[in-house]
Amino acid sequence: MIIGAGSLLTGTASLGAGWVEVAGDRVVALGSGLAPGPVDLDLSSATITPGFVDMHVHGGGGGAFPEATASAVAAAVGLHRRHGTTAMMASLVSEHPATLLHQVTTLADHVESGDLLGIHLEGPWLSPQRGGAHESSALRGPTPDEVETLLAAARGTIRMVTIAPELPGAMDAIRRLCDAGVVVAIGHTDATYDQARAAIDAGATVATHLFNAMRPVHHREPGPVVAALEDPRVTVELITDGVHLHPALHRLVTAEVGVDRVALVTDAMAAAGMADGAYTLGSLNVEVVDGVARLAGRDTIAGSTATMALLVAQAVHNSRAERADAMLTAVRQVTVNPLRALGLPAPGLAEGAPADLVVLSPDLDVVGVMRQGTWLRRPGSPGD
Repeated sequence: MIIGAGSLLTGTASLGAGWVEVAGDRVVALGSGLAPGPVDLDLSSATITPGFVDMHVHGGGGGAFPEATASAVAAAVGLHRRHGTTAMMASLVSEHPATLLHQVTTLADHVESGDLLGIHLEGPWLSPQRGGAHESSALRGPTPDEVETLLAAARGTIRMVTIAPELPGAMDAIRRLCDAGVVVAIGHTDATYDQARAAIDAGATVATHLFNAMRPVHHREPGPVVAALEDPRVTVELITDGVHLHPALHRLVTAEVGVDRVALVTDAMAAAGMADGAYTLGSLNVEVVDGVARLAGRDTIAGSTATMALLVAQAVHNSRAERADAMLTAVRQVTVNPLRALGLPAPGLAEGAPADLVVLSPDLDVVGVMRQGTWLRRPGSPGD
């Protein structure tokens, strides 16, 4: 199948008007200008990008990964795929040991089947002072026994762990996780600048939702935010849903660290794609009002209700760059950057790459999604 596009963004470059040829589950050729043969699908008014990648997502479509059931995983994966996210992590929240072990053991099957990129442990090794929407009684420091038990149960499927580096035992845990091939992120932390620097030197390479649930910047104690921003080894997550961060921070961080070191994430929970109402995040009750999720009866934000498609649209609309440059930056930050941060191949749209494509309308609505060469949403289908 040869698909023509009004604009082709590979994740690293803009090819302008062009075409993509797909055979089986792979991109076999692509280029600018006229296609070398008859076009099977003409999308001359649309933009084609690689499939979006969400490295930090807890659920959606009414399902949550911490539920660790087949139906919950299917609901969450299905919702985000329909909105352009062709690859995603299963992010968990802090839980007590037996429950966490069950979650990891069960979700490992879904990683091995290809539904998920991996498991992200966002907790339980987080700061009580910066716990956010995590069950406070489940927060604890890492121990060698628990680290080894979880690694064994996951069968190599734990791909990322968020940890507060100031906790007792954290540095040893960071080194052990890195030795096991796990990406370590600093987050939900009250760490000082020096403690954050030590964690990065020990192997941490990601900052979990920068600014949120972190010690803020102070002129005499810059804390983990500055430590992450100034180190070229660190990719920083940003939740650009219009709730977690002011748009100026996305612009400021991208200008400071460059487009390659920012990964946009949804941090979405079960209410993504759903109506306002009552939900849960792990064991905590959440109330969603006007699309904003907060712990019931509190002001604490409890994840988001966003999709990656929303983040792309927000990033482009809030950019002060030319639209073409803003789109290229946003697409890079939701495709190749998160994959690279996770230590995975990040070819974008390229010959031999997986045929994971997103079709965007001129208004940046997702009107088509292809995953592994199969249309999940074919452009022009009812509703598009």
